[in-house]
Amino acid sequence: MTAKHFNICDMIEMVVDAIPDREALICGDARVTYSQLDKRANKMAHYLSSRGVKSGDHVALYMYNCNEYLEGMLACFKIRAVPININFRYVGEELSYVFDNAKVVACIHHQEFTPHIREIKDQIKNLKTFISVADDSNEDLSLIGSALYDVCLEGQPESRNFEERSDDDLFILYTGGTTGMPKGVMWPHKNVFFAAMGGGCYYTPDMGICEKPEDIVNRLPNFIMKVIPLAPLMHGACWWHACISMLAGNTLVLNPQRHFDAEFIWDLVEKEGVNNVSIVGDAMATPLLDALDNNPDRWNFSNMYFIGSGGAVFSYSKQDAFKRYFPHARISNAFGSSEAGSMGMDTGSKKAEGTLGNVLKNDFMDVIVEGDTPEQARYAKPGETGIFGRSGHIPRGYFNDPVKTAKTFIDVEAKGRIWLLTGDAAKLEEDGSITIYGRDSNCINSGGEKIFPEEVEQALKNHPAVDDCLVVDTPDERFTAKVTAVITKRQGHNVSLIELQEEARKHIAGYKIPRELHVIEHMPRAPSGKPAYKQAKELALSKEFLVG
Repeated sequence: MTAKHFNICDMIEMVVDAIPDREALICGDARVTYSQLDKRANKMAHYLSSRGVKSGDHVALYMYNCNEYLEGMLACFKIRAVPININFRYVGEELSYVFDNAKVVACIHHQEFTPHIREIKDQIKNLKTFISVADDSNEDLSLIGSALYDVCLEGQPESRNFEERSDDDLFILYTGGTTGMPKGVMWPHKNVFFAAMGGGCYYTPDMGICEKPEDIVNRLPNFIMKVIPLAPLMHGACWWHACISMLAGNTLVLNPQRHFDAEFIWDLVEKEGVNNVSIVGDAMATPLLDALDNNPDRWNFSNMYFIGSGGAVFSYSKQDAFKRYFPHARISNAFGSSEAGSMGMDTGSKKAEGTLGNVLKNDFMDVIVEGDTPEQARYAKPGETGIFGRSGHIPRGYFNDPVKTAKTFIDVEAKGRIWLLTGDAAKLEEDGSITIYGRDSNCINSGGEKIFPEEVEQALKNHPAVDDCLVVDTPDERFTAKVTAVITKRQGHNVSLIELQEEARKHIAGYKIPRELHVIEHMPRAPSGKPAYKQAKELALSKEFLVG
């Protein structure tokens, strides 16, 4: 018998063998059991092999939410290939960059994206294989020589006669970030399992993390839990959550829509009896709460017991609003990133207004004070502010980017331990906990005072008129830079600068209060869905949307 490893595929196969007939995935009308999922993934793995895809090769997953996304992921893992998440919002230069940077040799895509692939395919060396998931777009697959997904499965064996896998097989997650081109974070399977997927005890914390791969089966709950991560699978927060759910033997419900319709989502949650909803910050929380506000007593959520957020700011005001609707459910805010995995969970028990939250310091999470060079970095002392650092189970670096890797993964105080610098500013408190403020690169220096946009955004979102908000710096004659708020307002509400300042003073110090307000129709976001601070600043500098 082939040895088992802390390899995502090895462990999911053990889950499959333990609960073959349990429903694994639901996406619209498509439903598959764990056994069916495994067999389809085996067939796709054999097809990829027949096309010359081998261990270490990269396969692009360029799809909306669908069961085939996770089948394709497993198919890659089975033959030790590496699936690459492609942001379906990318076009032109960004799309070409990711395909080229990731060195993909095959692509599983929705039929709709055929024209985009046609534009770039000749620029990508060794990209030869295209597999299309049918949709209603009627795009001509012959333009790129793509074969239909289900046709590719025909005649392929369902057997698992694949070579032995490894803890160190790669799981690469491409992240858009807020600046620059996307970067591929190289996670060894074992590291991402323990750092981002709970080590097998996400849903069974009392049992502790797995000591050996086979322990994953012992941690399967004896009841069926239904979970729905609401982000697209190409988003790291959703992709990882999907893996967590399958490793736990849950039934994973995917949002089949290609846009965010809050009422549809609540209908789906009620219909499927979902127990666990996972969102990505206020961008999802706001429309979900609006739907609840506008439809009192419409839905029965008796099965709901957990609402969690990760991957973006989840303001305390929104957390409190969910608690009013779900008084018996646990509401949590997970901290982490594509590079760091999960860095902790803030349940709001220690609120620090004007911050992203507070987590406990441990041997693998600390605050690092940077020097002029990586060699001069040191550990923070209690009371000091620096960069949130992660050690232990961390990525190997950025694929195809040794320069960025060297700047981000450093040996602090030359003690032989590599630390990942997350980029989030943080303070080591006197009690040993860590307070997180936000991206240091967005920090505003106003008259010598450091102000983190996220803390001001948290404060402003307490005002009932504010729908979404970004805080940027604009020029100031006296202080060089001033805090400037760019907001979208909720329907039927108006707000003035003075009113926003009054609300902010309840939560943050006076020097952090916005001195200028701009009200726009649509909040700018990067193709990754993350806040676009550069565009927000450009709107503020234009003065076109200035409000007194």
